[in-house]
Amino acid sequence: MTAPEGRGIAEHREKNAEATFRILHVSTGNVCRSPITERLTRHALAHRLGSVRTRGLIVESAGTWGHEGAPMEAHAATVLTDFGADPAGFLGRELLDEHVIRADLVLTATRDHRAQVISMGHSAGLRTFTLKEFTRLVRAIDPATLPDPEEAGGVVERARALVQAAAALRGWLLAPNEDADEVHDPYGAPITFFRSIGDEINQALDPVVTAMTGVPAPA
Repeated sequence: MTAPEGRGIAEHREKNAEATFRILHVSTGNVCRSPITERLTRHALAHRLGSVRTRGLIVESAGTWGHEGAPMEAHAATVLTDFGADPAGFLGRELLDEHVIRADLVLTATRDHRAQVISMGHSAGLRTFTLKEFTRLVRAIDPATLPDPEEAGGVVERARALVQAAAALRGWLLAPNEDADEVHDPYGAPITFFRSIGDEINQALDPVVTAMTGVPAPA
């Protein structure tokens, strides 16, 4: 998995965009939920695939009211450490058009964030989901219909196919209630609430990473 050295996407343009798949996690301030989701995604991908096979996967985050240059909240960093993920070096950033344009998959904390991303244009509708919405859709996709991650194109082609399949299912698998697709903001809350949000995010990410890589979580 490619972890950009800096925070600006323009500084990290790939020579061959078709050989990469960029995941963008979006929340409000980019200091709690999206940093946790970004770093847990990176950790899970590296744990399942190793560093070589994740080179085409780029995982980033931004906030609709992003605290540009701010560190993640201390409790968020603690949650990541609990999961064995690395919180080091994170700097918040405000969501820009460029981030949406470059993303192959945008996963938001809430429906409001999803609506804000889609309202920016850039044909983002078919590749923007709330995290929990995407999890629900992914669970309904037969892994046998996705490209083999061991063949040419590997995990990148599988990830692209997964997003297309999820978009095709969106109108058929609706949320059971209004709250089902939301990850609530723990900003200012005690560490116990941060940990519950971390568990929620981790559980939502697990089937997504499994579907994307073809590798189940280690026992």
